[in-house]
Amino acid sequence: MERVEFKVEGMHCSNCALTIDKYLSKQHLQNIKVNFVTGDISFDSTAEINIEAIKTGLKSIGYPVLSSISNSVTAEKKSWTFQSFLKSKIQLLVVSAILTIPLSLHMFGLHLHVLMNPYVQLAFALPIYLIGLSFFGTSAIRSIWKGIPNMNVLITLGSTAAMGYSIYGIVIGRAEEFMFFETAATTITFILLGNVIEDRSVRQTQKALQQLAKSQKVMANMIAFDNNHQEQIFEVENTILRVGDLVLIKTGEQVPMDCKILWGDASVNEAIITGESIPVQKQMKDFLIGGSILESGTLKAQITAVGNETVLSNILKMVLNAQTEKPPIQQMADKISAIFVPVVIAIALITLGVNYWFAHQTFSESLLRSIAVLVISCPCAMGLATPAAIAVGLGRAAKSGVLFKNAKSLENFKNIKQVVFDKTGTLTTGKFDIGNYKNLLVDETEFKRIVFSLEKYSNHPIGKCVAAEWKSNNEIRWAKIEELKGLGMRATDKEGNEFVAGSYQITTSVTTEQGHNIYVTKNSQLLGWIDVADTIRPEAKQVIQSLHSAGIHTVLLSGDHKANCEKVANELGIKEFYFEQSPQQKLDTITHLNQTIPTAMVGDGINDAPALAKATVGISLSEATQIAVQSSQVVLMSHGLQHLPQALGIGKHTYLTIKQNLFWALAYNVIAIPVAAYGLLGKFAPAYGALLMGLSDVVLVINSLRLKWKKVF
Repeated sequence: MERVEFKVEGMHCSNCALTIDKYLSKQHLQNIKVNFVTGDISFDSTAEINIEAIKTGLKSIGYPVLSSISNSVTAEKKSWTFQSFLKSKIQLLVVSAILTIPLSLHMFGLHLHVLMNPYVQLAFALPIYLIGLSFFGTSAIRSIWKGIPNMNVLITLGSTAAMGYSIYGIVIGRAEEFMFFETAATTITFILLGNVIEDRSVRQTQKALQQLAKSQKVMANMIAFDNNHQEQIFEVENTILRVGDLVLIKTGEQVPMDCKILWGDASVNEAIITGESIPVQKQMKDFLIGGSILESGTLKAQITAVGNETVLSNILKMVLNAQTEKPPIQQMADKISAIFVPVVIAIALITLGVNYWFAHQTFSESLLRSIAVLVISCPCAMGLATPAAIAVGLGRAAKSGVLFKNAKSLENFKNIKQVVFDKTGTLTTGKFDIGNYKNLLVDETEFKRIVFSLEKYSNHPIGKCVAAEWKSNNEIRWAKIEELKGLGMRATDKEGNEFVAGSYQITTSVTTEQGHNIYVTKNSQLLGWIDVADTIRPEAKQVIQSLHSAGIHTVLLSGDHKANCEKVANELGIKEFYFEQSPQQKLDTITHLNQTIPTAMVGDGINDAPALAKATVGISLSEATQIAVQSSQVVLMSHGLQHLPQALGIGKHTYLTIKQNLFWALAYNVIAIPVAAYGLLGKFAPAYGALLMGLSDVVLVINSLRLKWKKVF
């Protein structure tokens, strides 16, 4: 299976997304995701599927492919700047507005005799109608053909009814009684105006991602060597860099791609990734994230990742993927959107019949109200309510150093009342120092050699610390070695001797002395033990206090022994803690806690992975083991424990915004349709209805944009 990602143009509402989804489903594609806010679509493909045929098919239903998702921001900009004449909405709006103004003067009390001539009105209205037909009509016909009528059907029906009725009046010689030319013109013009405002507003929801994407393309100082082995430096675009290339980065410059420092030290601002503007000090062998800024210093570095493999690209990909996910609350909106247009058409026909036959209105007045029902209805609002809020929420989170892997996790945060923390590497720094040790049966040199040979393969912070301090060039070559999740390391040498370095739980048969971090055995005989000292993260206490002030219960869940867990819990103010937990016990504990109250878990180790996957929301730190990151739904970037309250707040307020948007979308249609049907908008009902319909989506976008600035925690 290969993941195919496209960006298309022409998606204007949730019905458009449903049309594309239905088309791709008929092509037997799997795992289809469509986001009409961003224009992004993706699906799983096999070698048998003709991708070019899929592109052609998308174009045939009105959604031509622009580019891959990775270039979505650039493609979006081009689609607005370089379209041919009278194809962009702005150009269509300008032409329509110029022709509509003369037809609308009587709405403002200005009555010019020449403009009351039906042929003059036809001359002004016909180009506007043709513009509307080319823009809305084509989409309407295609959507009906595919079995999912979109909002353009309502606009086309409304303007066509007004135009056809007016032309019919001219044909039968009673034009003055049938003049609805300004209705057709104002309907199309006001809806174009609403679309332009809506599109520009929706693009604002993508601003945070656009700022990240812009940082992907910069100039770099590439280092090369001539035939005399003299160093030469020349400027190139970072897109041509390859893994292994050497670059020079100077004060004030942007790191061109992910790289490793070979020479120099510098102060680096990683705010683009972490959300923290305070620079961090970097030195030789440290890694730099592409897009960060050198505030002071000069470095020579080697490129370690380019293109889609960089941290920044993966962040963008993760956020874009999350935007295409549909949280459960969106399912209701999609069901309503799918039947919305046929229902509104039925209501419009009923409005026409009831007003004409039962309310004894003239046919002209009845038709006017029917048209108003068609153009005031807004299926877009239902579809836009969730994507707009999610786009802003994910964008703010990414800018703040919080990455949501899917939209569902945003919604899941709404009920979180309990957060469970791993200890080592999560609440503590994970940077250990060997405090004390004791060797038995073997001398100190051999003891350290054995321990290093075992722990160099460990992914646990304690094991890494010991391996780093006791590094040896005379390591043991094992015949077999494995990591026991949450317990330690076990290896067999070429002579068949079994060595273990791990917690007290795997050495209970050889010693009764508890309280040490690592016990080392050979063939079930104790060779010695090691104690290490860890420090609590400086931000941990403030994070715990913030959670407590918000009414969120905290729990410590660790594989460490009781004394260490109790010490950390007391220092941070955590009342409930579990100690000496194996991965299975952690999983069982999280399962039990979840049954009582929705629970989030924060962890960073291999032994945390099952529990992270089981929690209502699993949260890992970016420096966590890969399996922990993969098992979680949320990643806190760059030592980002301090971002945890922000992550919880963004999740809850995004869900709150979605609910507000859905309420507005439902309330608007529930109120607007009867108002239009009853004739409360007056003789200019279709024009007012078109304007209100266009602006209704803007209200949702503005409400969503509040997420960018509002206090969330």
